[in-house]
Amino acid sequence: MGPQSRQAANSQHFHCGNASAAVANQPAALSLSPPLGSPNALPDPCPLCQGGSVEDIDLTDLDRFAHGFPHAVFDHLRAEEPVWWHPPTVHTPDGEGFWVVSRYADIVAVAGDSATYSSERGGERRGGGTLIEDLPVDWAVGVLLNMMDDPRHARVRKLLMPSVAPRTLELIEDDLRQRAAAIVDAALAEGECDFLIDLAAELPLQAVAQLLGVPQEDRHQLFGWANVALDYDDRELGEATARTQRAVAETRAYGARLFTAKTAAPGDDLMSLAAHATIDGQPLTEMEKAMLFSLLIAAGSETTRNSIAIGMLALIERPEVWRTLQADRSQLDGAVEEMLRWASSTSYNRRTATRDTDLGARRIRAGDKVTLWWTSANRDARVFPDPHRFDITRRPNPHLAFGRGGHFCLGSNLARMEMRVVFDALLDRVGTAELTAPVEYTRSNKHTGVRHMPVRLKPRMKTRDGADSER
Repeated sequence: MGPQSRQAANSQHFHCGNASAAVANQPAALSLSPPLGSPNALPDPCPLCQGGSVEDIDLTDLDRFAHGFPHAVFDHLRAEEPVWWHPPTVHTPDGEGFWVVSRYADIVAVAGDSATYSSERGGERRGGGTLIEDLPVDWAVGVLLNMMDDPRHARVRKLLMPSVAPRTLELIEDDLRQRAAAIVDAALAEGECDFLIDLAAELPLQAVAQLLGVPQEDRHQLFGWANVALDYDDRELGEATARTQRAVAETRAYGARLFTAKTAAPGDDLMSLAAHATIDGQPLTEMEKAMLFSLLIAAGSETTRNSIAIGMLALIERPEVWRTLQADRSQLDGAVEEMLRWASSTSYNRRTATRDTDLGARRIRAGDKVTLWWTSANRDARVFPDPHRFDITRRPNPHLAFGRGGHFCLGSNLARMEMRVVFDALLDRVGTAELTAPVEYTRSNKHTGVRHMPVRLKPRMKTRDGADSER
């Protein structure tokens, strides 16, 4: 089916009342007027709710994501067009359409079939990768770990896994707890702070610097470069500005210098391991080393800080859940899993079809771009009853916040530990927290990210009988 036929097949009109029973009885959390700062916000009404066509949806218009993830749009796609051909628009990079996969089961199927759906490229396509826009081969595709296919992907991943294994992370947990306590105490001393910068970002930054062997005094510079590279505030999808190019180049150059230092004087860190590692008797190339460093800095700090910030926002909006966690810390693990589902900070990843195949009722052609929308899967009522309700007692909670298949997030154990440690410190020390201004989101369809989250924190005080009291 060519692009025009695909568009014709998708040109039905849908209205709010036509949603399937699975999503028709959702609670008020689905409202287009969510609470202050809620990640359910939309910059304008869902086009389908206004009687428009599914083709009025443009997932490459970054303004649609500037106030959080557009859940209402994906509720309709899951109900009516679970495998939808997204036609090219004025915003779409490469001037071509792509498939949007929105249901949990379909996403799991695609993610588990790397032979048919490649993280590199497929068909006669010259570029590829995991973004909607094509990236060049030998620069990113086949070089970045998340844009590799097996067998090389599996070999590089196996090389890195011991550094983030549970037994390894247990050795740094006490240190992370001390760091988290100091971070929270510093924020409480100020009273008002930017939760994203002063709290959510700080522990993941310190942890990834420690694991990679980066001097702690350099972490904020790396944080700044990563922010510029990942944020689309001053550009459009697929467009690189001098500012973003400079940030990417600086990060790579820093990584190259670090690898040189670790080659000469190795330490007990992941970059020293990678600097001296061999795969099939050959060391990693200089490009692979630089790109690996850039990926680990971004992935190790960006996604976790957003999960922490959006998780905290959910608790600020639900003070009764905050009090429950303070009284019963055994529920924290379940709360962390629900925060991960709720935040779903990585919105999508792309695959490229390597051959003609069928997905649902659609015919996918070799070379077609296929996007897997993890955030949508994590709100699929077929898997998560009452999916737009934040529920720390949700069992089971098979969310896809870390992906699925061979590219399941390498740092998932670290992310979970960081979140537990941060929220333990917050629950021990903070009595109440409130927003002082709306949350500012990053303008990106790739990551549901927070740029600023101004909060006021009040210390947790206890009376002599052990009851909580606010200062």
